[in-house]
Amino acid sequence: MVFSSLSFLFCFFPAFLLVYYLTPSRPAGARNAVLLVGSCVFYIIGLDGQWAYLALLAASVLVNYGLGLAITRDKPRAKLWLIVGLCYNFLWLFLFKYLNFLLTGVNGVLGWVSGGKAAVPLLGWALPVGISFYTFSAGGYLIDVYRGTVAPERSLLTFGTYLTMFPKLVSGPIASYAQLQPEFGTRDVSLRQTVDGLKLFVFGMALKILLANQLGGLWSDVTTIGFESLSTPLAWMAAFAYSFQLYFDFWGYSLMAIGIGRMLGFHLPENFRCPYLALSMTEFWRRWHITLGTWFRNYLYFPLGGSRNGNARTVLSLTVVWFFTGLWHGASWNFVLWGVMLLGFILLEKFCIGDFLKEHKVLSHVYLLFVIPQTWVIFRITRLKDVGAYFSRLFPLFGAHSAISAQDVLKLLSSYWWLLLLAVFFCLPQPRRFYEKHRGSLLVQLPLFLLFWVCVYFIATSSGNAFLYSRF
Repeated sequence: MVFSSLSFLFCFFPAFLLVYYLTPSRPAGARNAVLLVGSCVFYIIGLDGQWAYLALLAASVLVNYGLGLAITRDKPRAKLWLIVGLCYNFLWLFLFKYLNFLLTGVNGVLGWVSGGKAAVPLLGWALPVGISFYTFSAGGYLIDVYRGTVAPERSLLTFGTYLTMFPKLVSGPIASYAQLQPEFGTRDVSLRQTVDGLKLFVFGMALKILLANQLGGLWSDVTTIGFESLSTPLAWMAAFAYSFQLYFDFWGYSLMAIGIGRMLGFHLPENFRCPYLALSMTEFWRRWHITLGTWFRNYLYFPLGGSRNGNARTVLSLTVVWFFTGLWHGASWNFVLWGVMLLGFILLEKFCIGDFLKEHKVLSHVYLLFVIPQTWVIFRITRLKDVGAYFSRLFPLFGAHSAISAQDVLKLLSSYWWLLLLAVFFCLPQPRRFYEKHRGSLLVQLPLFLLFWVCVYFIATSSGNAFLYSRF
């Protein structure tokens, strides 16, 4: 179940909110219990009969709760308990998400050696919903407890609520326990806070349904045409369109999550900050999926030494971070290639062109808008052969020259030009500033009310409404 579904909008969420608001705010444990049960129901609905994954989530709660206490109480073996906890959490992530990828590589090698006769059977396990997000939340919690930056949670109810709370369970943001801990103990929900949360939710849903989903049609069209048959202008337009689609899909869903959190009395962290206005790849990734970048920075980059121990250690730290960033997004070679490509640009900026980009802002924008769509093409296309075909159309001098209609871009541009203009506009900070300034007036409230029902219409009449990051 996704937030932008009729079952969520008109069944689960209204019923949950009614019970939640009728529950006394004191003691805080009462609403925590409602949130825990509601989150489990939300997760069960989305499991599609795969009940074992609920048991996996419950085990994650119990194991990490116990390990957090053990790290504090058993000081001589605190590091051992931390290692056990990290191994436990990331072992499940490896088994479900990466083992088949590894076995496929092994089969490729064995097939080459044996002439295609040897093969290791793949596991038929589906990827548990949200496993990457709650694994990172649990791992970050144990590390923070070990470092002493947070006290271990002694209430199983509170910890279970943190790890399972449905606004962030499936798609993030990856909120640390330290960020939310005070609000588990005491929180009040005012009418204004509820209304503000509802407005954020509707705004995010409009970005996802009316922009991201509609722009997705352009990529579907070029897929139907075939990558080898695209003209260069259309290949670039589709790359930009997918860049917008991914941004508004994920940003929109993050805003919906933040809005739901606000309605429940929580302040989930910001996940995007106008990333397409960045002046470098490095800055872009400080503005895009902020909570994931923060996690890798705090729990991987800095422990590896970061940039404190010379250039060699910096390169090593960045290489490890971006290798795992690529793999986090998917168990496929295109994600590995994507991470390597990003690493290359970040190292180029750090050691070669960083100062130049800072001094020439116009050229910096041109550089970024030229590079980013290329990275998203690799992100989107899973087969490396198809990646090569697409890049041969982006840069036809380096690919095959076939008879391609230069008019194809005009045909699709006539259908999508207004969506592309809207996408450019909502990449700017002005819409958000206008919202913040006028959110209490009819200038914002009335359009949001109308947008909600327009979104409902599109949800009811469309055949697909998947969240692009749900597979991660």
